[in-house]
Amino acid sequence: MKSSTDIKLPLGFILFGLIAFVIAQGILLYGYSFLESGQFRSPAIWSGAHFLLLGFAMMVAMGAMYQLVPVAFLTEIWSHKLGYIQLWITIIGITCFAILLGVAPQFAVYGAAVAIVGVLLFLFQMGCTILKQKQKNMMTYFVLAALTSLALTISAGLLLAWNLSAHAFSNHNQILSTHILFGLAGWFTLLIIGFSYKLVPMFSLSHGFSMKMAKKAFIAYICGLMLWTISVWIHHSVGQTIGWLLLLMGFFLFTLDILEILKKRIRKQLDKPLQFSLLAIGIALAVHTCAFLLSLFQVTDMMIWSWLIYVYVMAWIIFSILGYLYKIVPFLWWTHRFSDKIGKEKVPTMKEMVNEKRSVQLFILFVVSMIGILVAVWLQQVALLLLFQGLLFIGSVLYAASIIHVLRVKSS
Repeated sequence: MKSSTDIKLPLGFILFGLIAFVIAQGILLYGYSFLESGQFRSPAIWSGAHFLLLGFAMMVAMGAMYQLVPVAFLTEIWSHKLGYIQLWITIIGITCFAILLGVAPQFAVYGAAVAIVGVLLFLFQMGCTILKQKQKNMMTYFVLAALTSLALTISAGLLLAWNLSAHAFSNHNQILSTHILFGLAGWFTLLIIGFSYKLVPMFSLSHGFSMKMAKKAFIAYICGLMLWTISVWIHHSVGQTIGWLLLLMGFFLFTLDILEILKKRIRKQLDKPLQFSLLAIGIALAVHTCAFLLSLFQVTDMMIWSWLIYVYVMAWIIFSILGYLYKIVPFLWWTHRFSDKIGKEKVPTMKEMVNEKRSVQLFILFVVSMIGILVAVWLQQVALLLLFQGLLFIGSVLYAASIIHVLRVKSS
């Protein structure tokens, strides 16, 4: 985990992400009535969703990349100064954009423009860094494809924000579908898959695995993204179904690789945060399967699709990040603060830095809250929905506090 990156840079992204995570759950708690009625296209839901996906998930992913790219690709970050500039521009842009979506959507394009500048700087930074890698591997291609998807996502997002204020396009739904697909299945999923090939073996102490399905998984998933997008724009339902099938095949092949990695592990008992991230992989495979079956049987109910997207976001993207982050931050902080002090003074162990019992409680709380929200919506019980969304908000606060606690650990 040790790299040449200044630790303040990735931690800056991660700490803002934790704040945004709490804010997002608070906003969704405030707008619980919109969740209950399925009105996902409401300002409160827009604001909460973008604090969650941009403020938390994307910022944490960016911070993790500043730390992991030098480790995984054996190349230094292109410019630390540019990294700090990008950090503050992105924070300002995302904050303004998410707030404006909630209070004045017609002006959200201005916040989006600032956020896009930050993302473009990040893309430039990562492009210059990764292209310095001497020997490319499948992980490189997953990450590059994820970054390309991010560029497409923000382009579609800018068009959506512009359309909210100027009503310039009639094909709003196609742009929205492209924005959602490349944001969730493109940027986040490809990035998580790519880094899972590094993080799962590292945290499970696995050796001798082949990653023989990685290339096939990559090709199938990319073809699925492209075919599905084209089919949406030309209104071809069969093409969309085949696209979903290719996405399912790609994710299934990735899952087979993860199973092989786990079979080759030295560590018999996996840490609970890693188990949580592995649970997210299983849930994502189930969601991919459901999406294909819904498309195959031509189910067009937007309420069903909207809640399937909710499960994909929470149980795959957010759960993966929460699990990996609970492992990455302690490794990152321990390496920075204590690796050079071994043998010179008493330093805490990894287990002393992380309260694993608390992590189990938090992860159970997240799973129960998400299931409770789905049940409450199904039963149309507003009070139940309020209860479980409130628990999710409490869980987000406790999770953020537990990560910050790690950063306060000192040597004896």
